Amino acid sequence: MTEFAVASRGLTKRFGRQVAVDAVDLAVPRGAVYGFLGPNGSGKTTTIRMLLGLIRPTSGTHELLGEPMPAGAGTVLPRVGALVEGPAFHPYRSGRDNLRRLDAADRTADPATAEARIDAALERVGLTAVAGRRVRAYSLGMRQRLGLAAALLAPRELLVLDEPTNGLDPQGTREVRSLITALADEGATVLLSTHLLAEVEQVCSHVGVMRRGRLVAQAPLARLREEAVARARVRTVRTAEAARVLRELGLTEVSTGAGEVTGVLGPAAPEKVVAALVHAAVPVQGFTVAAPGLEDVFVSLTGEGFDVSG
Repeated sequence: MTEFAVASRGLTKRFGRQVAVDAVDLAVPRGAVYGFLGPNGSGKTTTIRMLLGLIRPTSGTHELLGEPMPAGAGTVLPRVGALVEGPAFHPYRSGRDNLRRLDAADRTADPATAEARIDAALERVGLTAVAGRRVRAYSLGMRQRLGLAAALLAPRELLVLDEPTNGLDPQGTREVRSLITALADEGATVLLSTHLLAEVEQVCSHVGVMRRGRLVAQAPLARLREEAVARARVRTVRTAEAARVLRELGLTEVSTGAGEVTGVLGPAAPEKVVAALVHAAVPVQGFTVAAPGLEDVFVSLTGEGFDVSG
């Protein structure tokens, strides 16, 4: 499993009789930006907390960077940066002072380079100008940025980010997405938990989709798109005859509406569909093939809508 930065087998978490995470088998390739996607309440954050050793799983096993957890926590966690469920800081200390305290608590960090690393982390997340301000005066977006800076105080092989753009304005959101891309280009693996399809589309190479505690899909994003079904739409005044022709050609989920017929294309070639309609004397006023968007793919997997904004 060394080719995976994150790997789990049967990872499960129960709270009493409630199953929050149900037998999840994650496989996050090294160097990937892995979008961990699902509606709110689907089990993403609970899974992340188990991966990082913040809570113990009820059953199952997992590894980070090839090390079994929690046995290898002391070895592997210094190589992992994380932002989970909104960072907590000392409100009456400045952003810079909070980072100093966090850095001092890291036994693997070199005190001699602390200030240089803190400066670099603050600059990378755009907080240099407000580093001396007390955190109690920070906005939610600024706190998120400070949490990212904390995760970047030292070079990390794996970054686990839970909703990192929460509370950010559009400009801040774009900057964080650019930062994620840059970190991946530098060789880090990023596990990005989000409910925003825009984040997945813009930065992710792989995706895992959660639904009610279960991992219902996991694949490279390009493959998930390829496996999505295309739907043919025929505009005609003879909808009944058109529907019959589509069914004879093997199209499924054929339905009729006002002046149109639609069906899942499957293996049928679009040009053969049009030819068969014309041969059957069906007047074709328009013919289109619509490949489903990413939103359609995920709604089909989860049965729920996603926030496509951001």
